[in-house]
Amino acid sequence: MSAVEGLIEAKGLVKRFGDFTAVAGIDVSVASGELFGFLGPNGAGKTSTMKMIGCVSPPTEGSLRVLGLDPVADGPEIRGRLGVVTQEDTLDIELTVFDNMIVYGRYFGISRAVLAERAAELLDFAQLSDRADSKVDPLSGGMKRRLTIARALINDPEIVLLDEPTTGLDPQARHMLWERLYQLKSRGKTQILTTHYMDEAEQLCDRLVIMDEGRIVAEGSPRALIAQHSTREVVEVRFPLGEDREHLVETYEECADRAEGLADRVLLYTSDGDATSSKLAALGVEEHNVLVRRSSLEDVFLRLTGRTLED
Repeated sequence: MSAVEGLIEAKGLVKRFGDFTAVAGIDVSVASGELFGFLGPNGAGKTSTMKMIGCVSPPTEGSLRVLGLDPVADGPEIRGRLGVVTQEDTLDIELTVFDNMIVYGRYFGISRAVLAERAAELLDFAQLSDRADSKVDPLSGGMKRRLTIARALINDPEIVLLDEPTTGLDPQARHMLWERLYQLKSRGKTQILTTHYMDEAEQLCDRLVIMDEGRIVAEGSPRALIAQHSTREVVEVRFPLGEDREHLVETYEECADRAEGLADRVLLYTSDGDATSSKLAALGVEEHNVLVRRSSLEDVFLRLTGRTLED
């Protein structure tokens, strides 16, 4: 993809903090209309990358173009065309929901008349119209996140940056937020998402990179990554802590294509989970200790790094 086509183009991008390298020479290209993801554990370099894209942290090395511009030289212009949702809410809890939208919009030089119209539309989009005159402080975590996203759209940005947008939310609030992001996607809005939730990346992203220790270890669509690096199904065999994991892996691995041992379970990678379960039953493994599921991005990460996303 050429620099003309990509809204974001990074080549050999590096970010160091003293002797610590947070981002170790990555290449990224994001096209218009994509929902692009950075998936990885905490400390993988996702947020550092987003801060460089968001023009609040200059690259140490490498080249970066955002909207065809240089983030170092053209930072203010780029920032005016971005919508940013940070990990932490930065809402003014003393103001009403509506006034949070208006005050933030004034930073972009938008007239009050235009802001009032946009704020009403965006609060409807975020399902917060009935809370427009409420103070922010008593809102639930999910409502605050939806308000933060609505506020980030007040300047009609060309790219929306979402850094761990659902961290700390309960499942219902997460799914409601996903619905809002789906709607943005259907409108053709370019979004860049960081997450350490594999299901979030699988559900939302058109394409993603998996990061670990500042490097990209895989890139592609969720389906393509799973097909390339894992099997169709995984059988999880639970065992009590203290069991000899290595012995269990050796015992069970003949039942599948590949076996991985974790602290409390063995993962068996297979094209036919039911057939593998039958083989385990013949070995005396009790049914309640066996779970058959489809492969996920978690399995891809484990295959590539030797550990889980939660490690």
